[in-house]
Amino acid sequence: MLRALTVIHALGLMLVVFSIAYLMPIIASLIYDDGTLIDFELGMVVTFSIGLLMWMLTRRYKGELSIRHGYLMVVAMWTAMPLFAALPLLLLIDNLSFTDAYFESMSAITTTGATVLVGLDRMSPAINVWRHELQWLGGLGIIVLAVAILPLLGIGGRQLFKAEMPGPMKNAGLTPRIAETARNLWVVYLAITVICIAALKWAGMNWLDAVCHAFSTMGLGGFSTHDASIGYFNSPLIEFVIMAFMLFAVINFATHFLAWRGKSMSVYLYDTEAQAAIGLILASCFGVALFLWWNGVYEEFGTALRHASFNVVSLGASSGFTSVDYGKWPIFAPLWMLFVGCIAASSGSTGGGIKMVRTLVLVKQAGREFLKLLHPAVVNPMKIGGQVVPNNIVFSVLGFIFLYFMTIATLIFVLLIGGMDFISAFSAVLACVNNFGPGLDLVGPADNYTALSDFQTWVCTFAMLIGRLEIFTVLILFTPQFWRR
Repeated sequence: MLRALTVIHALGLMLVVFSIAYLMPIIASLIYDDGTLIDFELGMVVTFSIGLLMWMLTRRYKGELSIRHGYLMVVAMWTAMPLFAALPLLLLIDNLSFTDAYFESMSAITTTGATVLVGLDRMSPAINVWRHELQWLGGLGIIVLAVAILPLLGIGGRQLFKAEMPGPMKNAGLTPRIAETARNLWVVYLAITVICIAALKWAGMNWLDAVCHAFSTMGLGGFSTHDASIGYFNSPLIEFVIMAFMLFAVINFATHFLAWRGKSMSVYLYDTEAQAAIGLILASCFGVALFLWWNGVYEEFGTALRHASFNVVSLGASSGFTSVDYGKWPIFAPLWMLFVGCIAASSGSTGGGIKMVRTLVLVKQAGREFLKLLHPAVVNPMKIGGQVVPNNIVFSVLGFIFLYFMTIATLIFVLLIGGMDFISAFSAVLACVNNFGPGLDLVGPADNYTALSDFQTWVCTFAMLIGRLEIFTVLILFTPQFWRR
């Protein structure tokens, strides 16, 4: 009980902080005079008031969060934030059910990019700003933002940071203090976002589109202000700018910070994970383009390379932007793109999926097993980027991969029970668990998730949550050991 009250206290404080995010759509509403001001003000007041009430009623229980508090807090936050973020959507969008509103806000905060909304081109600027801001905040993690703020208010955040951040970011602090680490990551994130906004404006977008698409580009979310996504602009220059920043965002932000702090690009040469991620994505761009040109989808190789590159980078980075309906391509191409999206993103980036570092560990472990079969007595420590990977990390990765595939298989069967066809169910689960939005057939790039039943929508909502929190963080709450003293 005391553990829950400590979490409620911290969660209330975070809701108060989260209410500040409403300022951006409020400003947008004032600028464009789109008639949404009162609704966003109401959402801000409700979020702030409930958060303040939770904080005040439990203030005697404040204190340092333990590792168990951390896991509870992370799941509670990523469950509660979409609930409050959905308020303006329910107030402003006609005939939008609670299920669809919660799905939309969960998709935004988890940077999945799956949407149930149509008519985005006619939607009020403030709503579009709100959707894209949520993706931007979710990109590096609302939890990391909390780590930077909570210590200033008397609540430590190291266990939250460890529970939410993937891969090597868990144990390798960039600075001695965890709050300073989180603040530094946000400074880098903000700086790159500002540069992205300027680049998109230069490429031909108006200011609203530039801000919104920069938010979803850096968050690798894939939301757009247009139903046709990036295909609306039909601009190779805009596509190139977005591709460049998506590739930037798919790299560990710790690497970007170290490059900025050291004023040197050489740090990227030592990031084995980044090299593997970028190499796989770029090789896939050329391979898919060659495949499309060879099969006559596009008569000119340059055209094939343009469309293949943008969509491969988008899905490979787990973003979800689209420029054409790749669902009409020969099936190998979209399936390969879905596969790349499952593994290519770096840990510590804003991307989803298995993460490239885990893929490298699996490849190295397979090589070790082959060598052990030939030389049973050999001692062969695993190394990635010149660093020895302890066996306990290898076992942890193997456990994660097992749960990853079992989760995907289980959710696919659940959607099949719910009446969805196999290709749609398979691609929807992959898209949601790996947080890259569009799938194939019923949830393909030419459609969205509007056609899903409420049951199917909640399954996909859970898939987005468990995928964003990397499975362990959610499933550990369902183990008896977690609740034992």
